[in-house]
Parts: sequence; structure tokens; C-alpha cells
Amino acid sequence: QLQLVESGGGLVQAGGSLNLSCVLSGSSATYAMGWFRQAPGEEREIVAAISWNGGKTYYPDSLKGRFTISRDNAKNTAYLQMSSLKPEDTAVYYCAARWSLVVVTTEFGYDNWGQGTQVTVSS
Repeated sequence: QLQLVESGGGLVQAGGSLNLSCVLSGSSATYAMGWFRQAPGEEREIVAAISWNGGKTYYPDSLKGRFTISRDNAKNTAYLQMSSLKPEDTAVYYCAARWSLVVVTTEFGYDNWGQGTQVTVSS
């Protein structure tokens, strides 16, 4: 059974940086991965996505330039580097995976999810 475990969340001041990690275990298959977030009272939204080999990435226009997704398949780990953080970035951040040869950019495209890690940005 595929498992995803996020880490790296925490409290950071506005303007600061935070790096999240997501370890994928239980399979050596080809998986596209993505990061999503959900703030209280809001719908879950995509933050970034990456293809199985890291060759293709996706970011919503609103986050381009501040967030960077990457992966190390030797470690079965995906990363999300977040910089210039704002209070509105406060949310639970989720890692997701799906067997796919292409990048997956929608929430419903993923069928494996982590438990989430809280990111809080103070003003």
C-alpha cells in the first residue's frame, strides 16, 4: 500500500522560508506528485506538481516565483521550497501521488494522499 508522509511544516514569520518534504513508500512504480494546501474554510488548491522524472513542473500563476517543487527519486522524496511567505500561505499542506507518466495538475487526478503538515505564517 502506498504511503506518503509529509514533514517540515511549522511556524514562520512573514517573508521567511520553509521547506517541506514528502516521502513516498510502498511502491517503486512511476508516480507523478503534487503539493496542495487547504486553509480553514477554503477548498483545497494545488500549489505545485511534478512529473515522475522531474522533467515537467506546474505552478498556478499566483504562486510562480515563490514556490519550487523538486524530487529525488533515489530517496523517493518530493520537496516543496517556499519563500517570501505571506500570512495567506497559512494552511495545511498535503502531498499527493498518482501513477502517471505526465504531470497531474488537478486534485481529482490524485489517488494517494498524505496526512498533511501545518504551515503557519505570522505577520
